[in-house]
Amino acid sequence: MSAPYTAADGLVRVYPASPGDGSGLLWMHGGGFAAGDLDMPEADHVARTLAAGGTTVVSVDYRLVGEGCRYPAPSDDVLAAWDWMLARRSALGITRTAIGGASAGGNLAAGAVLRMLADGAGELPDLVLLAYPTLLAVQPAPGRELRAALDAAPDADRFGPDAVRGMYERLLGGPVDGAPVPAVPGTARPAQLAGHPPTLMVNGEVDELRVSGEVYAAALRAAGCDIEVVTETGTQHGHLNRPHEPAASVTLARFARRLAGA
Repeated sequence: MSAPYTAADGLVRVYPASPGDGSGLLWMHGGGFAAGDLDMPEADHVARTLAAGGTTVVSVDYRLVGEGCRYPAPSDDVLAAWDWMLARRSALGITRTAIGGASAGGNLAAGAVLRMLADGAGELPDLVLLAYPTLLAVQPAPGRELRAALDAAPDADRFGPDAVRGMYERLLGGPVDGAPVPAVPGTARPAQLAGHPPTLMVNGEVDELRVSGEVYAAALRAAGCDIEVVTETGTQHGHLNRPHEPAASVTLARFARRLAGA
């Protein structure tokens, strides 16, 4: 891998693959929409690992929500970075494109694709990669098995209804009722998902946000879309941010295989 560099007035950090296999990934880190940066493992380690495997990664330093920054600002940054990558794909050696993210970054990736589909303009990615995404502001209660696993691991039980709703209220700057579908992708109806690119979603095993991913996956299936869902064994939320855990390497290997064949 060649040395990473910053571009687009600081919006992105590019991790060139050397040699590359033609795949290019626009990637968004997590952090509840209000935290995280390009140096966290969920951004830097992910990008370095995939670039070493042949994928040029464009990691996005999207605006974090807070005073003066609400939706759609982070989503606008993702679409701007996507346009930047597409415009330079020849120079970057990219012939196959992908978009993806982890946790809140997975939301932003999914939402960007929904905005592209709704607009009917621009170029869709060839592949979508989602790692333990949050996709619903109000998600169904976990099933009995997941609820028991959360009860047995209190440190993993941190995404209950109030916490998740509050995260989305901060993103939106107000109530979640009537939120734009791309801000809460799990609310998309099958008709709004027609034409969605092939998608690989990896969820945490003991992670209440897994419920929102499963809801979104069901809608994609109902729309006739190509969706593969994996529940990574032995994981809590955010395992890509803990590269010392074996599951982080397992998930990145899954991503690398799909990127190589996207």
